[in-house]
Amino acid sequence: MTTDSGQLKTKNYQLSVISYQLFMIVETHATSHVGRVRKGNEDNYLLLNIADSRIWTSSQDADEFVVESQKFEVDDNGLVLAVSDGMGGALAGEVASQLAVETVSRKFLEEEDLEKTVSPDYFRDTLIVKLYDATVYANYLIHQQGRSDPQFAGMGATFTGATVAPKMIDFVQVGDSRAYLIRGGQIYQVTKDQSLVQQLIDAGQIQPEEAETHTLKNVILQALGAQNEIYPVAARLLPQRDDIILLCSDGLSNKLGAVDLQKIVSKNIGQLHIAAAEMVKEANRRGGEDNITLILAKFTGELLPEATPGDIKLEFLDLGNIHDTADQNAGK
Repeated sequence: MTTDSGQLKTKNYQLSVISYQLFMIVETHATSHVGRVRKGNEDNYLLLNIADSRIWTSSQDADEFVVESQKFEVDDNGLVLAVSDGMGGALAGEVASQLAVETVSRKFLEEEDLEKTVSPDYFRDTLIVKLYDATVYANYLIHQQGRSDPQFAGMGATFTGATVAPKMIDFVQVGDSRAYLIRGGQIYQVTKDQSLVQQLIDAGQIQPEEAETHTLKNVILQALGAQNEIYPVAARLLPQRDDIILLCSDGLSNKLGAVDLQKIVSKNIGQLHIAAAEMVKEANRRGGEDNITLILAKFTGELLPEATPGDIKLEFLDLGNIHDTADQNAGK
């Protein structure tokens, strides 16, 4: 995990048993724009309020620019946020990202077994487990679609998702879309790109500043549907009052650095829908070669702890090994 200002600490741990009985307010602003070069939009986003089964995904036409703004009181039922960047050609990429967000929302809203006994930590840990399992299942469906229909051969999609419950935000990462945290005037990159360039940075073979112009910049190591096997990375963050989470596709992060993003948010801190619009406009001013998708989410509520300066702690969640979905039951 990386940071452009401040330090970001990580550690591994197994899911523990803690139960919180409170809610927080989450203000969200989501948009997906075709950009200036491409004819179609292969990105998508997801806002899912589990309590009332309401779903928002990107539905605007290529010539539209809409910011979807919502406010949620989040209880133990939780909230799901996600962005997905499709690939494989205009139609295939659009289908892949749409299938990703639709599969995740459908899996979350499936009927529960009402007769089973649940522990006090059931809602807390079930959200991230459901997101993780839904991501694995989306990989299966997208991969099967690509194998069964020649026009979708080779399609795939990145997926950066977050489940929001009282006192915690959990992330699942596949590919190179990103999640950032803005806290106390500083911005932190929460997720790590699953890309060849990031691998070269980690190995010390190139410097981070070389990544922006590297010839292999767009090569990612995994995507939903690209292969049978998939290994989503999951992590947990404990939110503080007035935290802002940004989820985005690389159409934004390739054009605006973390500091640029933080400045736009700070300038429009009281009007985050304008911040969302300004991010898209600036990415387009800098070329707009790719689709641009983002979700801004602000966390408030008296029961959240006040923001404190210092290190940001991100904890990895151990939810399993590499998953081979080749033989998965389609009716599961």
